[in-house]
Order: sequence, then structure tokens, then C-alpha cells
Amino acid sequence: MQLRSDVPLAELTTLAVGGPAERLIEVQTAAELVAAVRDADESGRPLLLLGGGSNLIAPDEGWPGDVVAVRSRGIERHGDELAVQAGENWDALVAYTVEAGLAGMEALSGIPGLTGATPVQNVGAYGQEVAQTLTAVRVYDRAEKTEQTLTPAECGFAYRDSRLKREPGRFVVLEVGFALHPGELSRPVGYAELARSLGIEVGETAPLRAVREAVLALRRGKGMVWDPADPDSRSAGSFFTNPIVPAARAVDGCPSWPAGDGQVKLSAAWLVQHAGFGRGTREGRVGTSSRHSLALTTEDGATAAELLAFAEKVVATVQERFGVTLEREPTAVRP
Repeated sequence: MQLRSDVPLAELTTLAVGGPAERLIEVQTAAELVAAVRDADESGRPLLLLGGGSNLIAPDEGWPGDVVAVRSRGIERHGDELAVQAGENWDALVAYTVEAGLAGMEALSGIPGLTGATPVQNVGAYGQEVAQTLTAVRVYDRAEKTEQTLTPAECGFAYRDSRLKREPGRFVVLEVGFALHPGELSRPVGYAELARSLGIEVGETAPLRAVREAVLALRRGKGMVWDPADPDSRSAGSFFTNPIVPAARAVDGCPSWPAGDGQVKLSAAWLVQHAGFGRGTREGRVGTSSRHSLALTTEDGATAAELLAFAEKVVATVQERFGVTLEREPTAVRP
């Protein structure tokens, strides 16, 4: 366990905004993570958990308490099941499954961040999501002050949502379990753009490595693979979720997909672009990526306040023009 003081949160997040953390505590094991959380709770110090920093808008004023950075590592394999420590790099885990001939995560390649964050958001992309393979989440429950294991049903997964997200701050993810499918072929590809890039039809399969390479190429083309040298990747990936609305409220011309119960999922990228915020729209030091209108990026010196003001302007304009409310994906924290 390492302790440092006054470390800028901007250096620890992909959006590169945020003031200094009063105390930055880097933990290497699940036991250290629980101990650090308990210590902060018992002392009454404000606590912020930090993973890869890829889904976080850190406050400009910094954090007046403990920032616990999760650095626990380890992958245990038991047949086709994996037990993964919360601090394991997510894309490294996906690469491991592809090399091991385990299908189910390949379309989630290139997503930045750590494994422990993925159940919170029910991370998904290109037709796959974490809930499809997850078997259990071992957590520390700050309310009950105990460790417990949550089943998928207890996690309450929904589109980019979970009980862990709906009860913010209560559960500290320690380890995540997954059940995958052995073989060299992917799970059926469920996303049209990915299927086209692979030269197959939706519902068909492809070699695991080919799917991973295709997803990485698609994401890089949109600036959504983290690269410190690429200004378009200085983002939190997709800034808004695709809104789900009753089918009767579908927007003319906007791509949509069935979402069950008489609802459809609309393309947030289309809504943002057609509201006047196309690729490369800038206001000062923030704006949309030059390669994807759904990613908001920052420049040197940008602040969280600037970023959030721009995002609010996008939301208000989309609401005014199309009657649809966009929801933010990254979490904006306050001391």
C-alpha cells in the first residue's frame, strides 16, 4: 500500500481534468482495498475509489480526503471460468481470453479501464455486454461492513446500468467471476457494423482473433482506444448512452433498434450530430472528438466545469430539437 499527497487527479483520468487528491492510496490486493476503505469510513474522511480513470469526471477543486486507487492484479482460471481481481486491466483480460480460446468478451476489446468497474456500468459494445458472461461479483458492502458475493440477479443488470451503479458508493468491487465458451470461434456477432467489417452476416461467428482485431480497428478509427499520443482519445469514450424511448417517440431519420416492451434504442451519436454538434465542434478547450461526435474531448488546461457546461448544452439542444433526453455515461464526482 502506497500513500502520496496532493496528486493531481487530472494525471489519473483519461479526460485529464481534476484538482489534487489530498491523499492518494494505491492498494495492491483485495485485502488492502478493504482495509483502506474501512479506514477512511471509520475516520470520516471522504472516499473516492479510482480504477483506470476512464469513466470519471474529477472535480476541479480536487478531493479533500482519500482517493483509493485499485491496483490489485490476478486472473485465476478454473476450466472455462475466470476469477479476476478488480484492478486487472480490462483490455488485457480480453486479450487473455482470446489467446486462451475462450469466447464471450472478444467484442469488448479496446475498452479502457479496469475489470472491477465493468459490472457497475454493465459495460458493453458491438453487441456484447458484461452481464452476458458474468457469474458473480465479490464486493465489500460499506453499509453492512461485510464482504459478500452478489449473483447476476442481485446485481440487477440493465442497459449500461446495475444495482452497483444505482447505489453509488455502497459496494466496493473486489473480484469478478466470468463463465466463457471454449473454442476458436466468437459468439454470434450481433452488431451490424462489426459483421460488415468481418465480411459476415449478423448472427454468424468468426475467429476470436479476427473479431478482436476488427473491434480494435473500429474503435481506433473513432478515437476510442486510449493512446496518450492521440488527442481524440483524451475522452471517456461514449459520453452519452443511447436513449431508450417508446417506439411512438422514435425520431425520423435516427437509426434505432428494438429494445423490448414496445421501446426502441436511438443512436445518441446521430442525435448529437444532428443537433449541431458534429465531429470537431469546439467551445474553448472542450468539444466533440474530430472522429466521433459521441466522444467529448479536452485540451490542455481544460476544466471539469467547462466540460460539463458543454455537455449540458448538448443535452439541452437535443432535448429542444428532438424531445429526447440524453444521459451521461461518465460519473461526475463531487467532494
